[in-house]
Amino acid sequence: MQIQLRDPNVIMKLSKLGSFHQSKLSFLRSFLDEFKDWEYSNDLFNLDKNGFGTAIYSFKKKNRVYSLICFANKINNHERSDRVIATKWDAAFTLHDGVPSKQDIERLKNEVPKQEVGRLSYKELTLSRANKSLRIFDHVVESLSNGKQPDLELLSKVGYLYRTTAVYGSGKFGLADRFRIKNREEINGPFRLEMMLVYLVRQFTFDQVNHVAKSKNPKSAVKLNPEICKSLGIGNSTGLGMAPFIVNHPTLLNNWILCREKALKKIREIKYAEKTEISLFKKSLKNSVKNITSWNTESEYQKKKINSLLKNIKKTLIFLETKFDFGTKFPFNEIYLWLEEQTCDECIEYVVSIMMEPFDNIVKPLIKEMSSDEEKYFNIPTHRTVEDLKNIIENRYPNILKIDFNKKENINNFWFISKNKEEPRYSDRFKETGSELEQPLAIARDIKKLYEQLSILKKSLKIDEFLAKYPSLRHVVRRAFIIDKFPYAEIQDNTIAKDVAPVDMLRLKLSFFGALKFDPRSDKWLRICMFQGAPLPNELKNYDQQWVYNF
Repeated sequence: MQIQLRDPNVIMKLSKLGSFHQSKLSFLRSFLDEFKDWEYSNDLFNLDKNGFGTAIYSFKKKNRVYSLICFANKINNHERSDRVIATKWDAAFTLHDGVPSKQDIERLKNEVPKQEVGRLSYKELTLSRANKSLRIFDHVVESLSNGKQPDLELLSKVGYLYRTTAVYGSGKFGLADRFRIKNREEINGPFRLEMMLVYLVRQFTFDQVNHVAKSKNPKSAVKLNPEICKSLGIGNSTGLGMAPFIVNHPTLLNNWILCREKALKKIREIKYAEKTEISLFKKSLKNSVKNITSWNTESEYQKKKINSLLKNIKKTLIFLETKFDFGTKFPFNEIYLWLEEQTCDECIEYVVSIMMEPFDNIVKPLIKEMSSDEEKYFNIPTHRTVEDLKNIIENRYPNILKIDFNKKENINNFWFISKNKEEPRYSDRFKETGSELEQPLAIARDIKKLYEQLSILKKSLKIDEFLAKYPSLRHVVRRAFIIDKFPYAEIQDNTIAKDVAPVDMLRLKLSFFGALKFDPRSDKWLRICMFQGAPLPNELKNYDQQWVYNF
């Protein structure tokens, strides 16, 4: 049976994209799989009794070494902030290419804690900073120093000891440009080095809390139980800075979504499933209920989504246990069609992720297709005609063409870059000043404008002649020709509408990172947890690949 890929005009709606969940395709999971046979070590741990100082962790294989350098700093409580305008953090990190020399460490000790204000070199690959969840960190120190393990219920409500507030790479602040390292096979996957940094930072948080507890009470202190360590991840506080990325990288976005859609298509085309595949799918689905029920948030918007997900997953489990015959032809296709008919988007996309668990043979080859050499598709085919471009827009943007941009609610917001931190921001056009500084991120509006302009011109007019007359539309002309080849390259929604939820854009990207437990703090920023339940570095060689559903 031949299954069609799902319609981009449906899948690329923000309400759908904002329902995506982590899967075996997610970057942190493919990172663990790639580096599971690398040699992990803690090369330096020079912290004082309060936990301040320098530590170095590394992954090594043959002649390649990646070293995380950690700088733990003393800051006052009032200086601790997750906002991008912060200038001090509890810890700052950089991933160094190779083994750092003493001179490198001294240089970085001066620069890394400054973050954006500092200056890195081509030897550094990624940069980050993090703050303690002070209440949790102090509780763990107090418990361990008194010879007992911390309160598991309290830990489960937060899920981490530290949360990062940014992870930078690819040439920012002097870091190595992507071209220097892009041909390395082990990082042939999006954000693989960023995932490495976050994973090693997680281990640093455990080592630091153990060290502080031991320093506080050397005779009675115990170490944090490894099982408790595994139940903790690294938090992350993410705002609008992440949202424009998926607009500015259309071919990369296409490849992420396309690989997910290809995986689903191939799984739905399986004529008969093996018993081991069925068993693993059902086990992962059952185990995942624990993940859903331990998902804490104060957001009413997210609470409704979680409650709906839990209700529909339970309904799905009853269906699979009491009514469904896995011996039927194309069982996963039948399950998918039932989901479409009986459940919500949140549940459909959740189960789609879990369907991938038994099928390494399908998923692993796709992971290598998730990067993109974007510059190859940057040139505009100027020999094409107005008629060609108009046909592409009608075919690829049918929902966008229905939007009336003369209505205020459809042009309510604008994207701009903040002056102090050069970070993306989002404001009400009719209440805030600065719309003259608007960034070209209102793709739906500009596509409609392009289409209206094309509609009054001769069909045979060449694109080079069109651009000579209308250069301000070049960015959307390029996008239209890109989406002609890459159907999942574009969000099929109006990103400046009054009712848009930018948090859906953040969640889309974070689901591909492998984030869990999305906790929106507004429609513009959220907190997440990464690597919660993941194996510790010394367990990687023989770890359980379904760890994400086992805690």
